[in-house]
Amino acid sequence: MEIAGIITEYNPLHTGHVHLLEETRRRLGENGAIVCVMSGDFVQRGDFAILGRQARAKAAVLSGADLVLELPLPWAVSSAERFAWGGVQTLLSTGLVTRLAFGSECGDADALMRVAGALLCEEFPERLRSELSTGAGFAVSRQRAVAALLTPEDAALLESPNNTLGVEYCKALLRCGHTVRPMTIRRMGAAHDADPAAGEHASASAIRRALAEGRQEAALAMMAPAMRELYIEESAAGRAPVFGTVCERSVLAKLRSMEEADFAALDEGREGLYRRLYAASRSAVSVEGLLEEVKTKRYAYARLRRMVLWAYLGLDPHTFPETPPYLHLLAANRTGRQLLAQMKTTASLPVLTKPADVRRLGLEAQTLFELEARAVDLYALAYPDLSAAVGGSAWRESPVMVGL
Repeated sequence: MEIAGIITEYNPLHTGHVHLLEETRRRLGENGAIVCVMSGDFVQRGDFAILGRQARAKAAVLSGADLVLELPLPWAVSSAERFAWGGVQTLLSTGLVTRLAFGSECGDADALMRVAGALLCEEFPERLRSELSTGAGFAVSRQRAVAALLTPEDAALLESPNNTLGVEYCKALLRCGHTVRPMTIRRMGAAHDADPAAGEHASASAIRRALAEGRQEAALAMMAPAMRELYIEESAAGRAPVFGTVCERSVLAKLRSMEEADFAALDEGREGLYRRLYAASRSAVSVEGLLEEVKTKRYAYARLRRMVLWAYLGLDPHTFPETPPYLHLLAANRTGRQLLAQMKTTASLPVLTKPADVRRLGLEAQTLFELEARAVDLYALAYPDLSAAVGGSAWRESPVMVGL
C-alpha cells in the first residue's frame, strides 16, 4: 500500500489543492492513502489563518485526504526550511509514508532534488557568503550560488515559490537520508498573489484578499466545495473570517512593552535586525507601517512578519525543539482510522487523540502543547464575534471524524 504525505496550510483550501489531492490519489492507485500535515491557527507567512484548524482539517478530509495531523506551532510559523523540516519529520514519524507529494511550478522532482543537493553541498555556504558580500539580497544570492554549482536553468527554479518550497522538502528528505521519494505535480492555475483568469484555480492569497475586501461571494466561488460549506458554517458561528488586523492594537501594545533585549531573542540570524524592529516599535501606529519602516532588500517581508508574530505569541525561536515531540490528530475518515491503528506499532512518536493525554508525556511535549493552547486562545480573540472566543478550547477539542 502506497501512502503519500502532503505538507500544507489550506489557508483556505481551494480547487488547486483538490487537484493535487486527486492527482496524488490517481498516481498511488486505488489502494493508496493520503496523510496531510497541516499548520494550525497560524501560518508560515507570519499571520493568522483565515479560519481555524479544525474546519480546515475537516475540509481536507472531505476533499480527499484520509488523515490530518497538525504541524506544531514552532514549525508552522518558521522559515520555509524549518517549515519543511518539521513537516517531513512529522510525516516520517508516522512510520507509514512512502511518498512525499507536493505541487510545483516545474513538475520535475529530479530537478528539485538536484537543486536541493546543491544547497546541501560543502561548497554552497562559501559561494553564498561571496554573493551576499556584494550587497545582494538572500534570494538573489542563493540563486547565483546555485547557478555557479549547477546551471542557470536549475537556479531559475528558485524564482518560483512552490518550486522553492519543494526544494526545501527535498532538502529535508536528503538530510534525513530517508527512502521516502518525492512526487511533485505541476501546479495549475493562477500564480501566488495573482487574481485567477476565467476557469483557473485561484490561489489562497487571492481568496484571502477577496475576503479582506468584503467580496465574500467571489471568495466563496474560488474555494473548494467542502471548504465553502465549512466557511459558511464558521462565519455563521462568528468564527470566520479571521484577520490579524483585528488584534493590531494588542500586537502593538505587546511590542511597545518589550525591551531591546526581548527583540534580540527574536533575531535568529543575530544580524542586528532586532534593533531596527525595536526602534520602529516605539513609534509605529500600525503593523504594516512598522514592517515598511524596517524592511530592506536583505530581509524578506515574511521574516519580519514572523518576528512580530513570535513577539505577540511569546515565542523564542532559539528554544524551538529540533523535532516534534508528538503527533496531534486533527481529522480522519475510515481509512484514516485504519492508518491510526497501524501507527500504534509503526509511529516513532506518541499520537495525541485526546488533549489530556499530553500530561502522560515528557516535559518537552507538555510545554509545547501548553504553548499551542495559549496561541489558540490568542487566535480566538480575532474572531468576528468575540462572544465565540471562549478560552481553553485546545483542551476541549476532539479530532474531527468524517464518515463514521
